[in-house]
Amino acid sequence: MSAAPVAITLGDPRGIGPEVMSRAAELLRRDDPELDVILLGGDLPPGGLLEGEEFRRIPGWDGTEEGAGRASVDAIRAGVELCLSGQAGALVTGPVHKQALWKAGARVPGQTELLQDLTGAPEVGMLMAAETSLLERPIRILLATTHLPLRDVPDRITPGLIERQTRLLHESLRTGWNLAAPRIALCGLNPHASDGGLFGAEEQEILEPSVRALQEQGIGVEGPFPADTVFRRAAEGEFDAVVAPYHDVGMAAFKSLAFGGGVNTTLGLP
Repeated sequence: MSAAPVAITLGDPRGIGPEVMSRAAELLRRDDPELDVILLGGDLPPGGLLEGEEFRRIPGWDGTEEGAGRASVDAIRAGVELCLSGQAGALVTGPVHKQALWKAGARVPGQTELLQDLTGAPEVGMLMAAETSLLERPIRILLATTHLPLRDVPDRITPGLIERQTRLLHESLRTGWNLAAPRIALCGLNPHASDGGLFGAEEQEILEPSVRALQEQGIGVEGPFPADTVFRRAAEGEFDAVVAPYHDVGMAAFKSLAFGGGVNTTLGLP
């Protein structure tokens, strides 16, 4: 019995998404000719369809930014419905334009939050994952907070958030990556992880108590470690993943180590 198809959204029809995603689908099927794909988008992808590919046109694309956002959102919605109904086994989403999403009425910061809304998932995580990097080892970085202004980040870093996100990461690494005892590092918020309280109190008041609470639950997490060393340590194999307190500290490290070779995996979806 063949595997369920992979649903692939083509992303914003004005951008590189249709070209990149259709080419990716072609390469995927070259590796696994038995796997079928369902492409979802506002326009037929460049070059047409290949054997084993099905295209489902998403209405709403009229050449405007709002129309592009509407087609992008509705393609993701259609992909989610295919997965939840069992008609597809996985969903891969192409790049979207956040301003277009907002013009189309999707009041979410990005696809992570949209997927959470569409599936009703109580907790999701934004994990940047590459199975190889410049150091030829995996690098996996969970962004504890996602798309926020930097000035809002400290108020969002709470023990509850850190513990929920780390538990989600731990369980996902066990079930999705088959790591029986994941080794997780927590990245500090302040320079040098605050140097014992010299540069902020978040490490002592929030991050360190969170690590102790998680360890008591049997989760293999250590830290908080300074941001200027922890990602290198993970890339060298000391840790299986890092929890980063905010978007850019994690993304800068990830894209420096694995640009073009990693994906954003949404944890916590059904």
